[in-house]
Amino acid sequence: MNHFPWGDDRRYNSYSNFLRKKFGHRVQKLSVNAGFTCPNRDGTISYGGCIFCDNNAFNPSYCQPQKSITQQLNEGIEFHKWRYRKSTDYLAYFQAFSNTYKPLHELKLLYAEALSHPMVKGIVIGTRPDCIDEAKLDYLQELSEKYYVSVEYGIESCYDDTLRYINRGHDFAATEKAFRLTAERGIHTGGHLIFGLPHESRQMMLDEAEILSNLPINSLKTHQLQILSNTQLEKDYHNNPQLYPSFELYEYVDFVVDFLERLRPDIAIERFAGEVPPRYQATPERSWRDKNGSLLRNETLPLLVEQRLEQRNTWHGKRFF
Repeated sequence: MNHFPWGDDRRYNSYSNFLRKKFGHRVQKLSVNAGFTCPNRDGTISYGGCIFCDNNAFNPSYCQPQKSITQQLNEGIEFHKWRYRKSTDYLAYFQAFSNTYKPLHELKLLYAEALSHPMVKGIVIGTRPDCIDEAKLDYLQELSEKYYVSVEYGIESCYDDTLRYINRGHDFAATEKAFRLTAERGIHTGGHLIFGLPHESRQMMLDEAEILSNLPINSLKTHQLQILSNTQLEKDYHNNPQLYPSFELYEYVDFVVDFLERLRPDIAIERFAGEVPPRYQATPERSWRDKNGSLLRNETLPLLVEQRLEQRNTWHGKRFF
């Protein structure tokens, strides 16, 4: 049954469904680490990066920059075989740090190596809005005529005060410009947004649904704020805990439903929350647990969100106008 505009009976427009419609079958993303850095770390803008950042917490074990892109892809395919048995095609996900932050001639070599893999059908490039330019986008437009190409921008917040507080190094105008320039070339645009950053009220976070709906954005990841060990965020949290209200699990589920109702319905949702290994968590007491006391894994969140959408008889975009 196809009750909703995105072509299935799920109550939100899922990125997995978007990919399945595009390719005709399941396609899985494979992370690769190509040894990039960030202008917010190397001194171009600042040192130390954003106060929440530790890329190691999100990198699979096979992602090591001393390995070639091809080796990482092969190991990633083996790593995921047991979990995604139906996947025969993959997208190379350039994830760690800012994956357009090299000269164009170097980027061409890295992207070309990934796309030369026989099981790779496209690339997803995670980067910052201030690490893109016309020449790089022109090249990505050429690639997109033959392959699936997505540029995933770290939005994190729509508010300049928050961006300054977390040492982001750019304003929201840079985000708006990057999305516009990318979309003008017909390239798929993705975004990453964090809920629970300091000084942001619940209403401010809900208002971001309308702000982002006015951007030419095709897909979105939302994450709850995670406080990682040995980051500036951890120090700030211990010094100013009043700035960091935590979401209880079902409070977060309800918040996500409220956000989805306000979000443009053609924006595909890739994920609702993040998950890092326990050794990186500075505040394990803030981690969600199920009724049996076990840590709640990230894949459980979509099920809870769908259940809550049904209970409230609502859906993605219901309140979008």
